[in-house]
Amino acid sequence: MPKKGAQIYGDKIFSKMMVAKTLCVQLINMLGYDLIFQDVDIVWWRNPLEYFENHSKDGYDMYFQDDGARTLRYAPLSANSGFYFVRSNPKTRYLFTSLLYSGDAIFQSHSHQQVLIARMNEHISLFNLRVKVISREKELFPCGWHYLKKKGFMKDVIQDKVHPYIFHMSWTTNKDYKLKFFQQMGEWFVNEKCVGKTKADILTNKDNIDKDGALSLVQPCCLREPEITCWYRDKPSKIPCNEAPYMDENGESFW
Repeated sequence: MPKKGAQIYGDKIFSKMMVAKTLCVQLINMLGYDLIFQDVDIVWWRNPLEYFENHSKDGYDMYFQDDGARTLRYAPLSANSGFYFVRSNPKTRYLFTSLLYSGDAIFQSHSHQQVLIARMNEHISLFNLRVKVISREKELFPCGWHYLKKKGFMKDVIQDKVHPYIFHMSWTTNKDYKLKFFQQMGEWFVNEKCVGKTKADILTNKDNIDKDGALSLVQPCCLREPEITCWYRDKPSKIPCNEAPYMDENGESFW
C-alpha cells in the first residue's frame, strides 16, 4: 500500500490504490457479505443503507452512484467506482474475481473505474448481472459533478432544502483541494494539528486514552463543530466567501 497520497488523478500511486480497491471488495464479497464500498472523500448526511434495504426487492445485484461524466471512457454505464453497493451472490462473486484478475488492465489504463465498467458490461451481457446506476438527476447521491456544475442544487443542499444521502467530493484534482472544498462546505471536523500526521506522531500525549485503555485519536483530532475556512468565492460554501479569491478564471461568486 502506498504511504503517500496521489498527486494527480491517474499517477502511479493512484493506480496502486485502484488495485487495493479491487482486492478489499473481492475479499468481503467472497465471504458472503453485502457491502458498501466508498472512497474516503465522502460524507454521510443520511444512512445510505436505508436506501438499499428499501430497494432490496428490485432485483439489482449492484447499485452505483452516477459519476456525472458522459465520456466514452466510462460508457455505457457512467458508474462511479467511489461509491457503490454490492449484494453477495454468485454473479457478483464472479464479477469481482474477474476484476481481480484484471490488475494489468487497471495499471495500463490507470483507472479502476474504467476496467470495472468494462467488466460489468461484459457480465451484464453474458451472465445477466443486474446493475443500477442511480441517475445524477435524482440528486440522492451527489458528487463532484454537482459541486462544480449544479450551483442551484448545492445552494439547496447548504440551505437544507434537499436531503441527499451522501456527498462525494469527486471530480477534484487531489486531496489538497478536496480538503479545502470540505472546509469551505462546513464538512471538515478534523483538527488541523492532525492533518498529514501519522498516529504515532499524534499520540504522544498519554492523556489521550479511551475507555478501553487504548490511545485514541478522538480527543486530539475530532472537532465538535466544523472548521469552516473560505478558500474560493466561486465554489460552494457554507457561508458567503465574497472576500476570498476566485479559483477559476472568469469565475462567478457562489453567493
